Amino acid sequence: MKRTKKGRFTMFLWVTILVFLGVVVTFPKWITVFYPLPHREIVFSIANEYEVDPFLVFAIIRAESKYQTSAESPVGAKGLMQIMPETAEWIAEQMKIKSLEADDLHEPEVNIRLGCWYIKDLDNEFNGNIPVVVAAYNAGRGKVNQWIREGQWDGTPGEIEAIPFPETKQYVKNVLNNYQAYKAIYKNYK
Repeated sequence: MKRTKKGRFTMFLWVTILVFLGVVVTFPKWITVFYPLPHREIVFSIANEYEVDPFLVFAIIRAESKYQTSAESPVGAKGLMQIMPETAEWIAEQMKIKSLEADDLHEPEVNIRLGCWYIKDLDNEFNGNIPVVVAAYNAGRGKVNQWIREGQWDGTPGEIEAIPFPETKQYVKNVLNNYQAYKAIYKNYK
């Protein structure tokens, strides 16, 4: 009886060690399942064009649509980067795009181009402060400016808990965590 228990324990121990070693050795490969790079050529090309970190774009896509081009929110945001049609119209005007239909937002190249332009515009307005840019992407620049002006949030990563909208607070945490994960996983990739 003792040998059987000891034999099972030894077998369990060896299997555990082998699984652990397999995870450690293949870590960079399997973790990419959770943080993939869908539409990587489009994202890297357009992000580079607008001088936006592509890993921030992937972090937003992961948070917004879980990489689904057909994603549509209950309030009408569309596509990979969940852009509202009204925001898309405004961006298109700024970019001098003549024809843009709401359904175009489900096209990865269109959605990512508008999203990257918008991130860059927010980045310019908020002097590269990533937590503020991410909050403005979610809640709108007007709300974020109001929070900062009224002293509700100072815009620093250490004060994210002070963001008055629970949804935006959670969104900023989520995107920043995604962003850090993407940068760590793909640190040698660009």
